[in-house]
Amino acid sequence: MRRHLLPITLVGGVAFAFLATLLFLVARGRPVPEEVSLVEPAVADIVLKTVATGAIVPRVEVEIKSRVSGVISKLLVEPGQTVATGDLIATIQIIPDSATLNNAQASVRTAKIELDNAEQELQRAERLSAQSALSASELQRARRDHDLAKQSYSAAWANLQIVKEGATRGTNNVSTEVRSTVSGMVLMADVEEGESVTETNNFSAGTTIASVADMRDLVFEGHLDESEVGRIREGMPLDITVGAIPDRRIHGTLEYISPKGELIDGAVQFEIRAAITPEPGLFIRAGSSANADIVLDRRDGVLAVDERALRFDEGQIFVEIEIAPGQFERREIEVGLSDGLKIEILGGLSGGERLKASASG
Repeated sequence: MRRHLLPITLVGGVAFAFLATLLFLVARGRPVPEEVSLVEPAVADIVLKTVATGAIVPRVEVEIKSRVSGVISKLLVEPGQTVATGDLIATIQIIPDSATLNNAQASVRTAKIELDNAEQELQRAERLSAQSALSASELQRARRDHDLAKQSYSAAWANLQIVKEGATRGTNNVSTEVRSTVSGMVLMADVEEGESVTETNNFSAGTTIASVADMRDLVFEGHLDESEVGRIREGMPLDITVGAIPDRRIHGTLEYISPKGELIDGAVQFEIRAAITPEPGLFIRAGSSANADIVLDRRDGVLAVDERALRFDEGQIFVEIEIAPGQFERREIEVGLSDGLKIEILGGLSGGERLKASASG
């Protein structure tokens, strides 16, 4: 009897495995019932908007630079400080290069020699004129040459002083003093005392000592995709959220749309700018990241329905209306503006209907 027990057990196990596999395949082949919920049309406001990413920046930020090259001997401001036009920002100690200094000194020596010669010539001309041995025109020429030599010497001497000290004697034009050219808040002062700076001229942009901006005049600067830029225009309102203060909304007005796009991360983007009007007492730091909602279109007080209730068939849009518990009939509808969640109903529904909607969007 024991010889037949093992074959019977194996046959039973195989049969059980076959039956379990068959039941699994049958269950797997059954369609999963669609999870549905019921929604009703309702009066709502539909707002279609797009989002532009960017930052809050001053409308104008002025870079303060030195008119001479040298070393920062004293820095008098720091970021966050308020300055007025003409306030002293820094002082520069000039360290002239030997070639420039030698040329300036040589010019002074040459001008002094020419002045001495002109003085001697003028004295001789005056003696001869007193003896009636020199014409009046020749005396006038000697005086003119002396005046020109005197002016050349003064100019050479003043240039030497500028090279050595950055100042012209007898004037208030002190080149070693860097002063603010605008009123506002200091946003940047990255140089340190003892650091070398270069002058700004026709050949060099020079070293920026500080940057100053009026923080009462701010704008939003951002970019918008080319697929949406054709739908916006100057004067449109913006609803701006600043990353540092997400619980506050700031109103803005679109004032500029770039006529030229630029390739950013593989997509053509257009720069936009909007004037903003922060609430009184609200301080927004320059460079704060921000998102701007731009309203492209809107419908107020219209009949709308959850987009999950829409069905599509060969270009037709329809809904399924509950006529009895668990029973639905199909009805075609006309739709209008959508915000991605709700859609405007133009025809086919009057309100109060219960519509089948997918449980997930």
